Amino acid sequence: MKKKPKMKFKLIMLTLILSLMVTPFSALAAETSQPWMNKSLSAKERANLLLEKMTLEEKVSFVTGNLNNFYGFYNEGLERLGIPALTMADGPAGVRIANPDIQDKKSTALPAPIALAATWDEKAAKTYGELIGNEAFNTTHNVVLGPGLDIARFPWGERNFESLGEDQLLQSKLAVPYVNGIQSYPVMATAKHFLLNNQETERFTINSVASERAIQEVYARPFADVIQKADLSSVMCSFNEVNGTSACENETLLSDILKKQIGFEGFVMSDYGANYTTAESANAGLDLETPGAPNGHWEEKLLKAVKEGQVSEKQIDDMVSRVLTEMFSKGLFDQPVQNNLIPAEEHGEVAREIAEQSMVLMKNEKNALPLDKDALDSIAVIGPDADNASAAGGGSSLVIPTYTVSPLEGIKNYAGEDTKVTYAPGSDPISAGDILPGPSAVPSSLLSPGGNGKESGLKGEYWTNLHFEGEPYLTRTDNQVNFNLGFYNYDGLNAQSPKLPKTPGEFNREMSARWTGAIAAPETGEYVLSLSSLGTGKLYLDGKLLIDNESKKLVTDQKTVSLEKGEKHQVRIEYSTGEAGDAQDFGAMIRFGWEPPKDAIDQKMQEAVNLAKKSDVAVVVTHTYDSEGYVDNNSLDLPNNQAQLIEKVSEANPNTIVVQMSGRAVQMDWQDDVPAIVQAWFAGQEQGNAIANVLFGEVNPSGKLPITFPVDELNTPVSDEIQFPGVEGISEYSEGVFTGYKGYEKEGIKPAFAFGHGLSYTTFDYKNVKAKAKTKGKNKDTEITVDLNVRNTGDVTGSEVVQVYAGKLPAKVDTPAKQLAGFKKVELKPGKQQRVKITLDAKAFSYWDEKSDQWVMPSGKVPIYVGSSSEDIRLVGSVHIR
Repeated sequence: MKKKPKMKFKLIMLTLILSLMVTPFSALAAETSQPWMNKSLSAKERANLLLEKMTLEEKVSFVTGNLNNFYGFYNEGLERLGIPALTMADGPAGVRIANPDIQDKKSTALPAPIALAATWDEKAAKTYGELIGNEAFNTTHNVVLGPGLDIARFPWGERNFESLGEDQLLQSKLAVPYVNGIQSYPVMATAKHFLLNNQETERFTINSVASERAIQEVYARPFADVIQKADLSSVMCSFNEVNGTSACENETLLSDILKKQIGFEGFVMSDYGANYTTAESANAGLDLETPGAPNGHWEEKLLKAVKEGQVSEKQIDDMVSRVLTEMFSKGLFDQPVQNNLIPAEEHGEVAREIAEQSMVLMKNEKNALPLDKDALDSIAVIGPDADNASAAGGGSSLVIPTYTVSPLEGIKNYAGEDTKVTYAPGSDPISAGDILPGPSAVPSSLLSPGGNGKESGLKGEYWTNLHFEGEPYLTRTDNQVNFNLGFYNYDGLNAQSPKLPKTPGEFNREMSARWTGAIAAPETGEYVLSLSSLGTGKLYLDGKLLIDNESKKLVTDQKTVSLEKGEKHQVRIEYSTGEAGDAQDFGAMIRFGWEPPKDAIDQKMQEAVNLAKKSDVAVVVTHTYDSEGYVDNNSLDLPNNQAQLIEKVSEANPNTIVVQMSGRAVQMDWQDDVPAIVQAWFAGQEQGNAIANVLFGEVNPSGKLPITFPVDELNTPVSDEIQFPGVEGISEYSEGVFTGYKGYEKEGIKPAFAFGHGLSYTTFDYKNVKAKAKTKGKNKDTEITVDLNVRNTGDVTGSEVVQVYAGKLPAKVDTPAKQLAGFKKVELKPGKQQRVKITLDAKAFSYWDEKSDQWVMPSGKVPIYVGSSSEDIRLVGSVHIR
């Protein structure tokens, strides 16, 4: 009986020995027929061996991307030579899975990149990147289209949520570990968008005009750092023009700066549809055309250009070699992608921890936070979407989460059964329509569609033609007339609340619609009614034409009318994407808006106010809709009357806490009305639990603002029309290197909340600062360091981000009065002190000299500012650069 196990063991060992003997021979056979599969060779050597076996036709096809699968972005690879396809996924805020056959398109929805930036934590950035790399690889993707390294130039930028902030050093410090995290798996990271892709308004055509110095010091800086410090695989060029030449055919950008000066050895891919030429883009330095135009500009056209001598085969070889080398370097040949189920709970916990670190305690008077659940009998949770987890950035960054936790759910879970938690929306749900300019949409509770029912809203009739011809394709009741279709309405690209109706894709281009019903004012007074539209829009009140819009651009017109409380007036709105032009390209854009008298509030808002009155504390959860697309709303107002909601709720209950969820700055005229504000960003799928943990003190907030919050849109360094949206298709970067907080300081503009601002439930003391500079190494590089003592002087453990700013340089050019030069996040227990040493960024003490085309570090004395924000300076010193 005892011999059988031994025999079994011998058989197992024999099988293992035979397999070990056979495997090398099979591998050797493969390497003989395909020598580039020899792992002992360098990535460059392997790429060169493979390149020799490719025909010209295969090379051109390889660098021409295509959609070989409706659900994903690819270049097809080449089966004959064993080249795997590049399977790409949008990725700045998680892995966006397009194929429904892959895990139901679900992955971990991480906090938005702007939230990651608010952590000021390099370890968090590495963890963030590692999770994305892990999920990309395990959902069949080997290329991630992220991180986004576009500087948040405008506080109202609709794509700021994808950015890592307004400062180039903060971006660089976080982007390097982010990219290293992604590429720790057999996955290639793609930094985007190169370059000056800083607005959505006219993003396909705008000519971004900036100085060489601004490009080098600010906008190209994060790209340079991830190339030089993280072995970045790919860079994506943008749609816009840069100094008069399209970015994807801009030789100065792609060849001179990116490849020669910075030393980028990876490959440049176009944004989808951003390549407009054949020979011009190939010769300028574009290496891979991604799908876009119906037939693209490469493939057969590029092959013809090579045969006619417009593009050399040497240039084609360089393109192919760059892509292949990165594929070998990152393991794409040796470790094929897999489809393994994502560990939802485990990865959700990572998302929650990053969200908790990102939340910024903007204000906390009289220790209104943290909340003590044992001392509270009732909590009113108020906000249009506080009961669902729809607060997320839209567009290509939108991730379908594995699960969600709403703010209401998170607060209920933490408060427990002994505390009564109730909910009122206070306003209508936030939608893509709220990106449009103009006053907030008329609340649904003021509108009625007619008939005998008590339904709110207007009757909507939709046609798939321009002139209301035939029977309507769709008839329904719409709560509001507040629509932004086209790109914003494609499946998977819109972050709409589940409370909103889904509009069929048939209306995403050419369409017409009519809304009819009645409006009744909540109070007697003067009301401003408005219509924002692109195409042709008409507003009739009691049968009379009140507003008539017809425009190739998005416009807002408004009229003041006198209305009596409760008196119904007939409303008719007629809209067509029209023959006026551009509306058909972008999709329907229309909003029926209002500006009410100060004390006029609608029924939903009144219900929220009543709930707040009878509760111990009110938590108002607000949010914006931010998305890639066609429009930047340069108003910083909260949409759908949320500012008024905060004002009225805080009047009813002085214990009102505001939790603001957005990917950009918002105007806070109401900040003096409330004792506490938490900036929670778009916090990912665990947003509810993260918010609750911060509100109740389970987590001590440590986030710091990565962008400046201005008082309003008129008081910023980029408020001139020539800067945004631009004049006659040109956006002048006239602020130069004085982006963000540097511009506010230069112009003497006082912000509402400064760059780097963020409070804590404890306090910190700074002492004994010392700054010194010394030369080191063969190249005589200057190393500048700052040392200081930091003590936790409060009662709870907390983390502080110590920020160091370099002052004005003794230079012949104008330099910022303060520029971030270094930072470090430290955690301290109550009463504990730590000596903190921070090595500063040498480029914060340098400038780009346009005459010599190089960095210059001037000699002389430079002020050093150490503090808790760009405004909250605790210690001042200086350093002498020799």
